[in-house]
Amino acid sequence: MSRSNGQQQTHKQELLLLGLDCANCAQKLERGVSGIPGVTSCSVDFLSRTMRLESPAGQEDAVREEAVRKIRSLEPHIRVQKAGRDEHGHADHAGHAHAREEEGRSHDHGEHGHSHDHGAGGSRVLLIRIAIGLILTAVGVFAPVSGLPELGLFLLAYVTVGGTVVLQAVRNLVRGQVFDENFLMALATIGAFAIGQYAEGVAVMLFYQAGEWFQGLAVNRSRRSIQSLMDIRPDYANLLAGSETKRVKPEQVQIGDRLLIKPGEKVPLDGIVREGSSQLDTSALTGESVPREVAEGDPVLSGSINKNGLLTVEVTKGYGESTVSKILELVREASSRKAPTENFITRFARTYTPAVVGIAVLLAVLPPLLVEGATFGDWLYRALIFLVISCPCALVISIPLGFFGGIGAASRAGVLVKGGSYLEALNDAAYVVFDKTGTLTKGVFQVTALKPSGSFSPEELLEYAAYAEAHSTHPIAESIRQAYGKALDGNRMSGYNEIPGHGIQVSVGGKEVLAGNAKLMEREGVAFAPPEDTGTLVHVAIDQAYAGYIVISDEVKENAAEAIRALKRYGIRRTVMLTGDARATAEAVGRRLGLDEVHAELLPQHKVEEIEKLDKQKSGKDKVIFVGDGINDTPVLARADIGVAMGGLGSDAAIEAADIVLMTDEPSKLLAALRIARKTRRIVWQNIGFALGVKGIFLLLGALGFATMWEAVFSDVGVTLLAVLNAMRILKETGKEV
Repeated sequence: MSRSNGQQQTHKQELLLLGLDCANCAQKLERGVSGIPGVTSCSVDFLSRTMRLESPAGQEDAVREEAVRKIRSLEPHIRVQKAGRDEHGHADHAGHAHAREEEGRSHDHGEHGHSHDHGAGGSRVLLIRIAIGLILTAVGVFAPVSGLPELGLFLLAYVTVGGTVVLQAVRNLVRGQVFDENFLMALATIGAFAIGQYAEGVAVMLFYQAGEWFQGLAVNRSRRSIQSLMDIRPDYANLLAGSETKRVKPEQVQIGDRLLIKPGEKVPLDGIVREGSSQLDTSALTGESVPREVAEGDPVLSGSINKNGLLTVEVTKGYGESTVSKILELVREASSRKAPTENFITRFARTYTPAVVGIAVLLAVLPPLLVEGATFGDWLYRALIFLVISCPCALVISIPLGFFGGIGAASRAGVLVKGGSYLEALNDAAYVVFDKTGTLTKGVFQVTALKPSGSFSPEELLEYAAYAEAHSTHPIAESIRQAYGKALDGNRMSGYNEIPGHGIQVSVGGKEVLAGNAKLMEREGVAFAPPEDTGTLVHVAIDQAYAGYIVISDEVKENAAEAIRALKRYGIRRTVMLTGDARATAEAVGRRLGLDEVHAELLPQHKVEEIEKLDKQKSGKDKVIFVGDGINDTPVLARADIGVAMGGLGSDAAIEAADIVLMTDEPSKLLAALRIARKTRRIVWQNIGFALGVKGIFLLLGALGFATMWEAVFSDVGVTLLAVLNAMRILKETGKEV
């Protein structure tokens, strides 16, 4: 898929990394491939095992081949598979599912010998090795043996449990890769053997491998939980061909084709119901559990589940442009936009581990040389403890997992966040700016008041107005005809005349009817008192006598006012509305909703200017959120710090330009996004504080000689496991107030 980046055309592609089960390895691959000439951007997502590459157009094949070579040199056990894309340039999600099946099979056959092998087969093998190592260690501890037989027993136990770790460490050293967890564990445990601590060396490796096994289970469980949140991809479509039904892949269906959707089946593609009625479960798209009623003429979105009726649907969008495809694309690409905290942890881990290894070397060498009575064996042991503690796995795994879990939880609540950076930025939101039509209001015009004059009744006023608007396609005319609700007899009308910029003149049942704006009444000399109502007004005159006026309003969304109040409670300093609508109408909506500022009669460029004014007013890390839904909102969505689009009725252009998409058209979904963002940040910083705090304590205890390797391994593996489990809590977040 190519796109223009300034003057240069760039090409995006994805590689699936089958067998990637190590967060440090993911970072190593990202750094390695980023340095390849021609790679303008590289991001590796550990959780989805995907590498995303960007390179100049025309160089994509050469860059991909070089990237594959680099991956194989850094991590030989990883199998690389290109992620396919369809003819529209959208990711082939079927390819991803197939790759997951392939990876499951390779794990079951134990194809790679990496120390982090947590596939079904790999887990069983690791458990067997741990059990055998435990038995051999127990024999070595309790059996009455010493000397070489004792060393032989412990060496056998050590090789059984930790042979793959040592082998991987040696391979990495040959490639010039130091300071990963394999190297640290191998060095620490071999060092323990060197100073005669056989049992402790084996026990540390046992504990480490057991911790890795539990950690793998936790990470895989979180992967499955996140994937299940997005399990909305339809597997097939029932294509109607004449009187027969044919089961095909959704990608094969064309616009205009008709599909049969049975009860219990997923809606495979966006379309319009042509026959039947039913209830649709849209919870996977919108986060709302209440089923939606659909009947003939109603639109349906792919990814919904048909609950009870039989539906015939005419397809309006191909698979590449369908709702389900776009959601999957957005969620999968979200992880490539890393949050500042993630980037900080990556940089921190890169310098932290070598620094601790350097301190460990000094700890082993200097005290025996400088302090009287200090023994080399004692200080070497303390240095080995330092090495075990230094591995930053807890941070490297749990921080991205926290953000990815937050993105997954938000998608389940009907909020698509396009990256961890935007999820983190929500925490600094200080100004929320709304568009009016379709965002705070429903975008559907309705007759809200009938104000007859003189002897005319409300019914007469509406009837004559409906006849006057009989041939107009304007939304206002449609709202009047809908309010009238009766069939219009064309034989009653004659002399239909549309007066541009004013309204309509027509004869209905022999009476002359005028329907239009105030300028029409003034032009025709009809006397009337200017009304005080806000909204769109349609004035009506019958035989030159003023009959009254009809008020047409864009109805405010039910939960808009509560959403504005909740934003204030949440610490948002100012709420602003920008609209192209008339000032009186806009100000009336603003007063009703309790907004701080209202700016009306704006063109798209004026909305951008208002956002820029707020940008100059804000301080420090404050962020400006803009919420909109139309094509005319696209420039503002792109200009704001965080652009939020309405995904249900919102335009494709607005959704493309936005950073966050609300899958229902409810402003209250913004609150759900804010709650999930805050919980995600809380959990991420809990993990950072917990991991660094525990490691700091054990580094000090180890240096002072109060900690053994057992405590050291707990501070590494135990803390990592607890941090991962803590990060998984975000998956249960719904975004609703408790």
